[in-house]
Amino acid sequence: MIKNSTIDKQVTHKTIRAFKDQTLTKDQLTTLVDVARHTSSSMFMQQFSILHITDEQKRMSIRQISGQKYVGANGDLFIFVVDLHRNQSIRHQLGKDDGRLHQTDIFLQGVEDTVLAVQNMVNAAESMGLGAVILGSVNNNPKELLEVLNLPKMTFPILGLQVGIADQKPQLKPRLPLDAIFFENDYHEINVSDLKEYDEVVQTYYDLRDSNRRIDSFTKQVSSKKLGTKETLRDELLEVLHEQGLCLK
Repeated sequence: MIKNSTIDKQVTHKTIRAFKDQTLTKDQLTTLVDVARHTSSSMFMQQFSILHITDEQKRMSIRQISGQKYVGANGDLFIFVVDLHRNQSIRHQLGKDDGRLHQTDIFLQGVEDTVLAVQNMVNAAESMGLGAVILGSVNNNPKELLEVLNLPKMTFPILGLQVGIADQKPQLKPRLPLDAIFFENDYHEINVSDLKEYDEVVQTYYDLRDSNRRIDSFTKQVSSKKLGTKETLRDELLEVLHEQGLCLK
C-alpha cells in the first residue's frame, strides 16, 4: 500500500467529539472554507452553502436538536446546506422559470456537492492538526432545524460539521474488511458468518461517548433499533423536503 502524509491522515481518521475551548483562527477558518469552495461540483452548479454558527442561542438549539451535549459546545460549528435557492433566484432574475430544480435528480446532485464539500473540509482540518466530527444528528428534527436556521425554500441542511482542537484521543474505529465492501465487476452477497472475526474486533473498541462500555458487534448493531422500525422525527424528511419545494418529481 502506498503511503504519504495525506493517505496516512485519511486511513487513521478518528472522529473527535471533545474540543478545547478555543475557536479557529481567521487563517484556519478562511482556509477551510476555501477548500470547501473548491470541491468538485456536479455540472458546475455549485449547489451548496455553508452556515458558520457563532450565535450561542442557535448553537444551543442545534445541540438540543442533535441530542448530543458536545454539539456546538466548543470549537467551530458549520451547517452544510443543499442550496438550490441560489440558482432558482438567478434563473428568476434572468426571466427563466424553475426548469428542473424541483426534480429529485437535481436535489441529489446538490447532496453530492454538499457531502463532498464536508469531507473536503474534514480532510483539510485534519491536515492542519485539527479534529472534526460530522453531524448527521442535526436532522433529528428537520422542521425545527429549518426554523432555527431561518432557511428559505429550495434549501435543506444536510450535515453539520464541528471543527476544533481535539481534547481527546479516541481509538481507531475498526472498519469492515475489504472483501466485504470491494468487489471486482459484480456485487457479492454477504454472509453473516463471514463477519464473525470482524464482530470480535469491533467488540474490543471503546466508544468515548460511553467510555465504560464496549460497543456491540457490527452485526448486532445492524439488527438493532438503529435500522429497526422505531419511528423518529427523521421519518418526516421527505415531507420536509416537499415543503421546501425539493424532490417534487
